[in-house]
Amino acid sequence: MSQRSKISLIVFQSLVFSLLFALFGRLFYLQVLESGRYKEAAISIQSRDIVTPAIRGAISDINGSPLVVDLPGLVVFIDRSTLDKQSDKGATVLRRTAALFNLEYADIYQRTRLCGELPVNNRAGCWNGTRYQPIPLVGGASQDVALKIMENSDQFAGVNVASIPIRSYPSLEGENVSHVLGYVGSVTDEDLKNSSKNYYRSEVVGKTGLETQYNEYLRGTPGVRTFLVNRKEVVTKESKNIQAIAGNNLVTNIDAKLQSGVERALEAAVKRARASGYRGDSGAAVVLEIKTGRVLAMASYPTYEPEIWQKGLTVKQAEDLFSEVKGVPALSRPLQGLFAPASTFKSVSVVAAANAGYPLDGSYNCPASVEIGNRTFNNFDSVAAGRLKLDVGLAISCDSLWYQIAYDEWVRDGGLKPKSKTNDYFFNAAKAFGVGKVTGIDLPSELSGRLPNRTWKQNWFEQNKDFYCNYQQRAKKQDLTRYLIEIARENCLDGNKVRAGDAVNFSIGQGDTLVTPIRLAQMYAAIANNGTYYKPQVARAVVDTDGKVIKEFKPEVADVIKEEQSTWDFLHRALRMVVTRGTAGSVFSGFPVAVSGKTGTAQVFGKNPNGSAKDDTSWFASYGPTEDPTYAVVMMVSQGGFGASTSGVGVRDIYSTLFGVTGNKVDPSKAVFPNGVPTNIAKVDLKIAASKVDLTGVKVGGVKLK
Repeated sequence: MSQRSKISLIVFQSLVFSLLFALFGRLFYLQVLESGRYKEAAISIQSRDIVTPAIRGAISDINGSPLVVDLPGLVVFIDRSTLDKQSDKGATVLRRTAALFNLEYADIYQRTRLCGELPVNNRAGCWNGTRYQPIPLVGGASQDVALKIMENSDQFAGVNVASIPIRSYPSLEGENVSHVLGYVGSVTDEDLKNSSKNYYRSEVVGKTGLETQYNEYLRGTPGVRTFLVNRKEVVTKESKNIQAIAGNNLVTNIDAKLQSGVERALEAAVKRARASGYRGDSGAAVVLEIKTGRVLAMASYPTYEPEIWQKGLTVKQAEDLFSEVKGVPALSRPLQGLFAPASTFKSVSVVAAANAGYPLDGSYNCPASVEIGNRTFNNFDSVAAGRLKLDVGLAISCDSLWYQIAYDEWVRDGGLKPKSKTNDYFFNAAKAFGVGKVTGIDLPSELSGRLPNRTWKQNWFEQNKDFYCNYQQRAKKQDLTRYLIEIARENCLDGNKVRAGDAVNFSIGQGDTLVTPIRLAQMYAAIANNGTYYKPQVARAVVDTDGKVIKEFKPEVADVIKEEQSTWDFLHRALRMVVTRGTAGSVFSGFPVAVSGKTGTAQVFGKNPNGSAKDDTSWFASYGPTEDPTYAVVMMVSQGGFGASTSGVGVRDIYSTLFGVTGNKVDPSKAVFPNGVPTNIAKVDLKIAASKVDLTGVKVGGVKLK
């Protein structure tokens, strides 16, 4: 054999041994090192899981009264895999089912369609799971209807009924509190992809509000029974049986009685605005405990019945939730409503003026109008009040004195050619109060508002310059008015500059400034508390079914505004004057509890869907009692007109509920907190729910109701 042949043989043998070594190595890896994983995979192919959802934890008010709780209920499900096999794809069955529940066929059809099966602009109420899992159609079905379905299974093929825990809302004090509680829904494919959450198809999870914020505590642990089956789907063995564990309960700072009173006061304020000729399309109200930041009540109007998510949304209900004509009931206005604060913002301007060196005990002119550049800025109703003290100016809500102070400070900062280091007293005072930031409340989707300072102006300009510089080509035809074209020209030239008009409008809470009602409530809590303000908190504690505290949420200081005590003393005196002899004097005349506050009437630019001009936003921001500030109360009514006559009356009604006021007298026995806001953590009393629902002998959250 030649030397070359020997070398070729050696190379060939080496290659063969290498391949054999790789093969045996791979076999060792698969059969020894990875045997466990593949064993589990093999078992999963021949195993079937039966998941029993856990009882979801209750959410209670500050006294332990349930606001929402899981109760046994009959739920009607649709099996798409069965319907799709029918000759008409289940249309006949769906029509029978729709008639049974007095629903439109379109509603039933929409609820049983996968979201991907429908056009993007027509997915309201669609199913975001898969066709292979039961689709909940109607929750809380009556026994009679359930029996009809079960007794006529041939006519309702693919329609099933099951008794499962569903979210129920006892509303023991008549409270709604939908926007705070939020709602639950079935898990989605995106949820299932998150391995850290370990969701199952049959579970419901929090989607909004407290339900999603504290889902990890409320969810509980689902029960899972795993059966091994053969290739004929015959059960051969039960391999796992894990019992469901009920979720923990959440105790909130919301007081159900106060919440109900706040909701009634807000609704009455909106209707009062409409009766006065204003559009009154929506509103919000907030009650905070000043020295802790606890949210004792929070309402949004219009609202919706929380049960609709369990009963099943109709197409119309889903559309109405986001309809501007209906007032967008889905929007939580305390957290997501952005509005110009108007004259309530003048308290911030007081701090700015004090820091700029203006004497708070001095006298200032309040003319009917002020000429700034080529524009005339009018006082409210173009009325002159002469020369007056600053506290009186705040009490009667003079605008023109602030025009002058703000303009002077704008000039000192360099005007349209700002100095390298500007004082920006007004912007900095607003920043200290948190304007332009979220409050950090323990609810999702809070908006930050807007602080239109120099940084914001520059960013806004960069984003919008192209539009304004090409306005006549890019704007809608109806917006090509002489005035708007001129505004666009100015914005194209120097839209990044803080103009004189921006400065004077900012000082009275107009222009580009936007705040949420929860932010304004926090701001007035800060004033009442001499600069210290807390992060708003809805949750009080997480407790288990035996009442053991799992987690307590203690008050957190958000910030401290460092000002001279004389500034706070001035504001306390002036804000009390607003109520005694200022713009809110007539509203609180004879009211037996001393409160302090500020009215606000914000002008709004724009038009309604019907083409009419938008009405003013009504505000009243307050705290009380004046001598020992305990509560900060704020109400806002969009397109509600004057601050005093709409929101001011609404806030007075809230204080009446808080302190037990009837007429001009206080009845302590009717007060919400006769002994002060509870400091202890209440035990959740699920038995109270039995007063509205017959739950005899049923276990809810581990408690047997009698």
